Amino acid sequence: MFQVEELAERWPVFRLTDGAAQSVLEVVPDRGGIITRWAIQGQELLYLDRDRYQDPNLSIRGGIPILFPICGNLPDNRYQLPTGEAGILKQHGFARDLPWMVTGSDLRDAASITLTLDATPTTLAIYPFQFRLDFTYRLQGNQLEIIQNHHNLGDRPMPFSSGLHPYFNVTNKSALAIDLPVTEYFDQKRQSTGAFDGTLDFEQDELDLRFPVVDRLSATVTDCQQQQTLSLKFDASYRTLVFWTLKDKPFYCLEPWTGPRNALNTGEQLLWLDPGATHTNQVRLQLQHNG
Repeated sequence: MFQVEELAERWPVFRLTDGAAQSVLEVVPDRGGIITRWAIQGQELLYLDRDRYQDPNLSIRGGIPILFPICGNLPDNRYQLPTGEAGILKQHGFARDLPWMVTGSDLRDAASITLTLDATPTTLAIYPFQFRLDFTYRLQGNQLEIIQNHHNLGDRPMPFSSGLHPYFNVTNKSALAIDLPVTEYFDQKRQSTGAFDGTLDFEQDELDLRFPVVDRLSATVTDCQQQQTLSLKFDASYRTLVFWTLKDKPFYCLEPWTGPRNALNTGEQLLWLDPGATHTNQVRLQLQHNG
C-alpha cells in the first residue's frame, strides 16, 4: 500500500510510504525541496545534520540537496557568460535554499510527489533566465527515483548545470567497496589528477574528488560490514561524479552532476536549453541486501 501524507512540523513534511516494503521517504518543500529521510525496514540510509536543518539561515548538510543552476562553486562566486550576462551565485546555486510548491502526487504504482520551483524577481536578479523546475520523487520497494524536468520559459537559450548531493549514512568507511565508472580523478583539495584504482584514503581530513570522465551510467557502493549494496543509476546528462566526505563525519556523498565546478564560466559540459524546451534528468537509487 502506497501513501503520501503531510506532517505538521515547523516546516511541513511530506511522508511517502510503501507499506509492503516498509520503506519511507520524507520531503520538505519549504527547505529547498529537499529529501531529508529515506529509510527501509527501519534502517536510515541518509545522514542529516539536525542543527543545520533547524537553522533557516544555513544550508542543510544532509539528505539530498538539489543543485541548480550550478554545481560546486564559482571563483569569487562570479560568472560571466559569452552572451554578456554576468552575476553572482553562491555555491551550488539557489534551488536548495528556496521554498518549492507541491504540485502533484500519485499512488498508482509508487508513492510519488511532484515539487515545483519557478523563477522569481529574486532569482532573476542573479540569474536572468525564466525557468521552471518540476521534480518528482517516486518511492517503490527498495528503490527511489528522482525525475527532474527543467523548463526554459524565456525567449533565449538558458545555460545551467544540475546535480544532486546525497549524504549517505556510514558507520565504518573502511568497510566500503566502491565501484565507480571512472579511471581518473581530480583532487579538488590538492588540485591534482591521478588514476583511480577503486581505493580511497579515508584518513584524509577531507576527500573531495571529481571524476570527469564517466564510461557507464551506474555506480555502486557496497558496505561490507552491513552486507548491502547501494546502486546509483543515472542518465547520460550526468557527465561528472563527485565523491566527498569528512574524516570525522559518519557520511559519504556520491554526487551526480551534469557539469563541473565553474561550468557557467568555462562552458565545460554546460547545458544550454532552447526557449520553450524541457530537459529531463533521471536518477535511480536502490538498496540491495547481500546477506
